[in-house]
Amino acid sequence: MIHHSLLLIISLFFAMALLFVLSQRIKISYPIFLVIGGLGISFIPQIPNISVNPDIVFLIFLPPLLFDAAWHTSWNNFWKWKRSIFLLGFGLVFFTSMAIAHFSINIIPGFTLAMGFLLGGIISPPDAVAAASVLKGAKIPKRGIAILEGESLVNDAASLTVFSFALAAIKTGEFVAQDAIVNFLVLSVMGVFVGLVIGHLLYFVLTSWAKSSSITTPITLIAPYLMYIIAEEFNWSGVLAVVSGGLFLSFRSKDFLNYHTRMQTKEVWETIDFLLNGFVFILIGLELPVIMEGLKGEYQIDVAIKYALIIAAIVIALRIILVYVIEFTPRWLSATIRKKEKSPGLKFPFIIGWSGMRGVVSLASALAIPLTLDDGSAFPHRNLILFITFVIILATLVFQGLTLPFFIKLLKVEEIDEYVPDEVQVEDIRYRIAKQVINYLNEHYQEEMKQYESIARIKEQFERNIEATDKARGEELSVKEFVGSSRKLYKNIMLDIIEERRRLLHKLEDERIYEDYIIRDVEDNLDLEEARLKKQ
Repeated sequence: MIHHSLLLIISLFFAMALLFVLSQRIKISYPIFLVIGGLGISFIPQIPNISVNPDIVFLIFLPPLLFDAAWHTSWNNFWKWKRSIFLLGFGLVFFTSMAIAHFSINIIPGFTLAMGFLLGGIISPPDAVAAASVLKGAKIPKRGIAILEGESLVNDAASLTVFSFALAAIKTGEFVAQDAIVNFLVLSVMGVFVGLVIGHLLYFVLTSWAKSSSITTPITLIAPYLMYIIAEEFNWSGVLAVVSGGLFLSFRSKDFLNYHTRMQTKEVWETIDFLLNGFVFILIGLELPVIMEGLKGEYQIDVAIKYALIIAAIVIALRIILVYVIEFTPRWLSATIRKKEKSPGLKFPFIIGWSGMRGVVSLASALAIPLTLDDGSAFPHRNLILFITFVIILATLVFQGLTLPFFIKLLKVEEIDEYVPDEVQVEDIRYRIAKQVINYLNEHYQEEMKQYESIARIKEQFERNIEATDKARGEELSVKEFVGSSRKLYKNIMLDIIEERRRLLHKLEDERIYEDYIIRDVEDNLDLEEARLKKQ
């Protein structure tokens, strides 16, 4: 049995890799393609039905995905746009849950308000991974990227809070709004507290004892699980624990990551993030036929589809409307905001609203609904709630995901805020570093530069870089033109040279004169050079 399950999981990972490569070829966002691919795989004859324990989804998948998102979030941008982030992350989730709760009881026979809130909590949080994948390479304002990334860090906590309170209300038959608000504040504050405490403890370990990548990387992998499990043990927010701890460790990462550890940790996390996200998205497609099978005898498929599509339309429309309200209401009420922030315009809020694709957290929450109540009776409308959730995930991912790039091109949303272009920032940083290096060499290695020609050349190289930039500025060339003419040529020549060095290295390897580990070390250095050049 274990061998069959393991073979099935490995086969799914292999299928996921093939689908990802295919999605890159046809230029479709990989979460969308994986969902469609999973749905197609599920209809292949003899493919077994796949059902996943919801606890596994929450415990195995959620902490590392949240931690990775927090690690790569810009704290400066998060704080700069905190008003929009928190209004979207909390306000939009609560309002959507409330609207879905009141609407669903009017169209679904036998649905209670608590069940409506349960459904609303499940389907309210958008998925940042899907949005980021679709928006990759698209030209949207930097404010939009910052808001979407920040929103994803807080909306999961809000939705899971609504979910847990609604689930408790269904089980006990009681719901006291005052108690719910107090409990929410307690679990949120204490969740953040747990994350920061564990983050500080791990920071101490990483800076004091962990001095190699073989220790540091595993600790970063353990960190989100420690934060999540400990917080959940006290019935506090594991999501906010992971987010707060991840933000703290990311902010202080320069204190415990050297170049080798940073490179290894980055590669390991990119692999894990892809595997976990990809597996969840392919699982969405695989699970739908299982859910449809569970509907038989309770609801007709066409009726269930009607409910799901109506609620999906409401969810999409609500987000767009509320994004406009959240963006413009504070501006109408505060002259300070109008003075400090440029107006987002009418196009920008629509793109943010249309980016509300559902994914991992909605799937995990839906699967976490128990099969039975405390008295042993079947959980009411469980299969219908699952079906509606899966249809909404499919509808938002596929429909909104495929049309989002079209709307971005159609609307031609311009940059709203004043940002220094990326290439100008990079060139200015290089210029200032070069000047500091020359000053350092003059101060510490004056005699060595006179004695050794190779040392003097180091200074000459930095001086040439400074002269080239000064010349471009003196001739009033744009930095973009300068980079395009000189640096691009330099980069292409250096890449050609690296390729020629690599070809020679492979010939030397075939001669079997040199030790294998020596060849590998030289090739590693070539890889580092190539990676550095390709990032310029």
